[in-house]
Amino acid sequence: MRFQRFLDQFGTTASMVCAVHCALLPVLISVLPALGLGVLAMNGLEWGFVVFATLLGLFSLWLGYRRHRVYRALAFLVPGLGLVWLGVLVPQIHLQPLRHAVVMTAGGILIAIAHLVNLRLSHGHVHDANCRHGH
Repeated sequence: MRFQRFLDQFGTTASMVCAVHCALLPVLISVLPALGLGVLAMNGLEWGFVVFATLLGLFSLWLGYRRHRVYRALAFLVPGLGLVWLGVLVPQIHLQPLRHAVVMTAGGILIAIAHLVNLRLSHGHVHDANCRHGH
């Protein structure tokens, strides 16, 4: 259970870092090479974020579902993953930089929310008389 809690907390943090990265990148894109941080604008890094977010999100929510049996977190994870995959699969020629940033930021925020919902469902649930699922 502690491992699952760690995964959700790490997933939330990583997704928010990704969202901030995607939101700020268009603003900072001209400054990055001067600072020696051009690597942050590389597509490979973005692909790495998306693959990692997908694997971590699916694994973490699967562990959570086994505990709480509620699909609510998936309602945020699936559209969030859809947006970040759209952001990396649609060439930036067709998806203008500002739109790309908005799509990736929105996806990262939805993924972070999914982890928070999963964390709350997994660790905030108390089995009592009001509990609606079988034990």
